[in-house]
Amino acid sequence: MNRRQFLRAVGGLGFAGGCGLSFEEGLVNPCLPGPLPEHLENHEVVRAAWEGIDGSELWDCHVHLAGVGDGGSGVWISPQMKSWLHPWQSLQRHVYLNAACTDHEGQVDQDFLWRLLDCLAAFPSEAKAMLLAFDFNYDEQGTRRDDLSAFQISNSYAADTAHRFSDRFEWICSVHPYRADALEELDWCVANGALAVKWLPSAMGIDPASPRCDRIYASLARHRLPLLTHGGQELAVHGGRFHEFNNPLRLRRAVDQGVRVIIAHCASLGEHADLDKSAAGPVYAFELFARLMGEARYEGQLFGEISSVTQANRAGPLLEILLKRAEWHHRLINGSDYPLPGVFPLYAPRRFVEQGYLNETEAKVLSAIRRYNPLLFDFVLKRSLAKDGHRFAPELFESRRIFTN
Repeated sequence: MNRRQFLRAVGGLGFAGGCGLSFEEGLVNPCLPGPLPEHLENHEVVRAAWEGIDGSELWDCHVHLAGVGDGGSGVWISPQMKSWLHPWQSLQRHVYLNAACTDHEGQVDQDFLWRLLDCLAAFPSEAKAMLLAFDFNYDEQGTRRDDLSAFQISNSYAADTAHRFSDRFEWICSVHPYRADALEELDWCVANGALAVKWLPSAMGIDPASPRCDRIYASLARHRLPLLTHGGQELAVHGGRFHEFNNPLRLRRAVDQGVRVIIAHCASLGEHADLDKSAAGPVYAFELFARLMGEARYEGQLFGEISSVTQANRAGPLLEILLKRAEWHHRLINGSDYPLPGVFPLYAPRRFVEQGYLNETEAKVLSAIRRYNPLLFDFVLKRSLAKDGHRFAPELFESRRIFTN
């Protein structure tokens, strides 16, 4: 893959024309084999990241379980992602595979899993990753739409993987609420250990404000199962046509019915209509997220998740807000969005130095870590960020509390 092709592919992850990309660390993940060299593992920057963290509570709630379906896993990806007749989607697939260091023909699914486990080996033995299933797109009649779906990770595959490696993984199911068998599928997931449900409304064709979701909301509230759902503009997953379904305000229906809702990425990208003000124009999605977080009635019910907020196209004023809003930190939880931390142009450690979030030493150590372990890079980066003395509190990374209480 040449430079121009790679830039087009990464552009599909959310940087039209390359805006926001960083090339300070190169274009591709070098996929250096672990374990992390001792001088990095024991560096004071890494040691400082672990201070105050209870490893048994450290759960990464946003880890993709991915592949191409070559390992009998049942993973399904759109034919467009396999065909050079659709270069954008095909190149995106190569970018994701490079990020996860899985480029061996015939064993991609297996390599993805082994690489993830290798990355987790750098974390405390009790720490876990929460693997995400991902359902197909369905239309309003409950018909599965492969033509509008980017990929599918079955609940059975996620459950089986989590059970095989129960010391390292928990899992989050994905059930489209328009499916005729949605309640039965959700019951199966609960019986098999799912600890939350994952939606990406725009890609899956789900309107969270639709009455069609009410039966699922009732079941989620009864099981006390959180809903982890995307908020704001989505650029990494093709499929679907419904950007407005990611409007954070559309999640009021779920919260008002007793569902604990976690808004992925804290709705940190894009704009949406202000549904609370019928005549108002579009506003930043993050502003709508902040409005919901400010409503006292949603305390204990509405949460934000910080995966991707340190990407080059997202990090800005909102990152400073998240750091400084200490009263939110018990309602924020960490996710990595792995394997995206392995897409090198999406992150720019040196920009954080220029903006006063990191010092030179921290940036150099983070850049070195990333070449071996993007998952650890994501964690140490977030733990190192500071602005005017404000940092993310340790409890933000101790996500287990949200899924087991």
